[in-house]
This record gives sequence, C-alpha cells and structure tokens, in this order.
Amino acid sequence: MSFRSPAPAVQSPPRLTVEHVSKRFRGLAALDDVSLTIAPDEIVGLIGPNGSGKTTLLNVISGVLPPTDGTVRVDGEVVSTLPPFRVARHGVGRTFQQIRLFPELTVAENVEFGAVARGRRQVGAMLSHIVEVLELSDESDLPAGTLSYGHQRRVEIARALAGAPTVLLLDEPAAGMNEEESDHLLRLIQTLHAELSCAVLIVEHDLHLMMRLCHRLYVLAGGRVISEGSPAHVTADPAVIDAYVGRRRSQGSLARAGSASTERCV
Repeated sequence: MSFRSPAPAVQSPPRLTVEHVSKRFRGLAALDDVSLTIAPDEIVGLIGPNGSGKTTLLNVISGVLPPTDGTVRVDGEVVSTLPPFRVARHGVGRTFQQIRLFPELTVAENVEFGAVARGRRQVGAMLSHIVEVLELSDESDLPAGTLSYGHQRRVEIARALAGAPTVLLLDEPAAGMNEEESDHLLRLIQTLHAELSCAVLIVEHDLHLMMRLCHRLYVLAGGRVISEGSPAHVTADPAVIDAYVGRRRSQGSLARAGSASTERCV
C-alpha cells in the first residue's frame, strides 16, 4: 500500500512565500538568506542537521521571532512585521517541538482554545470533525495531561487546525514515536491535508516519513538552503549527503536510505 502523497496536479500561486529571510542573534546568523515557497496543495518538508535553523525559520514564519532581513508573505500579504496572534489570524497555525498543551483542560477545551485564539467562534461541527479524524473522540472529555505522549501530539495538531489555517507548520510531530506510530501519524496528516486544503510545512528528522509524506523538500545547513526539490532529488544531492554524513563516510548512504523509503511505500 502506498503512503506517498500525490503530486499537486496544477501549479498554483504560493500560499506561503519566504523571501531572503535572515535572522541574526548578536552577530550569529541562525538564518542566512533563506527563500522558499509552498503552494496551497503542497506538503513541503524542511530537513537538516541539528542546529541548521529549522525551528528558527518556523518561529520567524509564525511571528514568534521577527526576521533581521527579508519578508514572509501569506497569500501575498506581508506578515513578517506582525505579532504572533496577528500572523495566526492571517491563516498560520503551528505546533511546537515541546508539547504546549493546557494539561488540566480537556482535549475538547484545548482544541476550542485554538479556535478562539484565532478569532473563530462558530466552529462546533468543524472541531468535532478534526477531533474525529485525529481519532481523539473517545478522549475528548479527558484532561489533556492524562493522555499518552502520542495522543498529546495529536491534540496539538488538532488545536493548530482549530483556527482553520491556510498554512500549517508542524515542528517534529513524530518526535518520540516508534515506526508504527509515525506511519499512523503520516496517514492522519495526509487525510487532514486533503480534507482541509491547507499548505503544510513540516520539520522532521524521520527521513523515512518525509520521503513518503512530502511533495518537495528543502534542506537547511548552517542557516542556508543547500538543496531543494523532490525527495529523490534531495537525498541524492552530494551537498545534502555531505551535510548529513560527512565526506569521510560513504556518499551513497543517504541515497540508499531514501531508496529504502521509496521501496517501503509501494
């Protein structure tokens, strides 16, 4: 059975545009002239070694950090000068590396908070559908803090979707999951992407998951984009292989990993 997301059929205007974004902290460049685009019907992956700037880029896109240089646009409108709550109301939802739920509130209340925080009120049917698709209906009245780690991850995704974002940013949603849990999460993300029609930018270290989930990948290293394209193209790129495994290791190793992912999904 194939898990690979179908390629978008028609080239659409970008939903998210990042143009020449840099972010410096006291002279240290965490991001250096980063540009990327995501169409409305795309799932795009952001990969790279630890410390390459992936989460910093999500923080800039979502308004948590202002860029030192460059511009972020959602549907053509500049959002990089806005605070996070205004960026969210322009259609950007996100999750975080570290789970940030309200543990005493129920699952349903956590999800509802995501809608209210983005200025939405009449959301009952939509929230019920999101909870159902993420397979949280049986836990909707339980305190979020009592759920397993994997289920709390799903609650975070549900809360991010509650505001009906047009751009969804996922920061390592499969972190801490085993292979079976990652596969299940992949299918849920694909279902939600298809049903809710939101562009997705996902940061994840699980290359197997990214190969099967994403239409395109961007690779960051040292705060710069070093490669972009289809998963097969990126995993065969010598610059990417070097960034991941170094010149002293076999330069075919990352490509073989990508091939193994492709074989596993058909």
